[in-house]
Amino acid sequence: MSTYGYQQTQLFLLQDHGVWINHKKVLRLMQEMGLRSRIRRKHRCNYSSSIGGRVAENMLQRDFTADALHQKWVTDVTQYRVADTWLYVSAIKDLYNNEIVAYHMSLRNDNQLVLQTFTKAFETAKDVTGLIVHSDQGFQYTSYPYHDMLRKVGAQISMSRRGNCYENASMESFFSHLKTEGLYLYDTKFG
Repeated sequence: MSTYGYQQTQLFLLQDHGVWINHKKVLRLMQEMGLRSRIRRKHRCNYSSSIGGRVAENMLQRDFTADALHQKWVTDVTQYRVADTWLYVSAIKDLYNNEIVAYHMSLRNDNQLVLQTFTKAFETAKDVTGLIVHSDQGFQYTSYPYHDMLRKVGAQISMSRRGNCYENASMESFFSHLKTEGLYLYDTKFG
C-alpha cells in the first residue's frame, strides 16, 4: 500500500522529478502494480461540547482564506493511540499559508494543553491584535481561561456551531492528513 493516490503521485513525479505523466496513466500503472493509497475514513461529526462556558459566533462562515499572516487561525485538539495510552495534540494553523503556528502534546486532554499551545504561538507572533481564532465548541475553547487569554492579546474568538465539524474543516483536514500520511504509517501497537 502507498500513502498517496494517483493524483498525489502525479504531482510528486512532476514536482520532485520533473516528469509529467497523465493522471489516467499514473492510475493505470498504480493499478497494474497493485499500489493503492491508504484511504482516509470519512470523519463523522460525533463530538459534543460541554454545557456552560462561553460560546462565540462563527466569524469565518467556512471562509478558510486569509490575506495576511496572523489574520485568521484555526485550532483543534485530536487524540492518537500510542501503545496502551492516548496522546493528545493541540495545534494552531494560519489560514494565510496553512502553516502550523504552534502545537503541543500531552497525555491529558485538559485546558492546559490548549493554553500552552497558544502560549507558544504568542511567543512567535508578537502582535495579534484583530486576529480571528476559530475553533469548535470543545470544553477547552469555551473555558474562561481561554477566552481571557485571547482577549488580553486583542484576538477575536470565532466558533463553529455545536456538533458541526464542517465549519472547522480546514483543521479537521489537517489532522486527517497528519494521521493518514504520517502517524498511521508507523505501527504503535507495541508493548
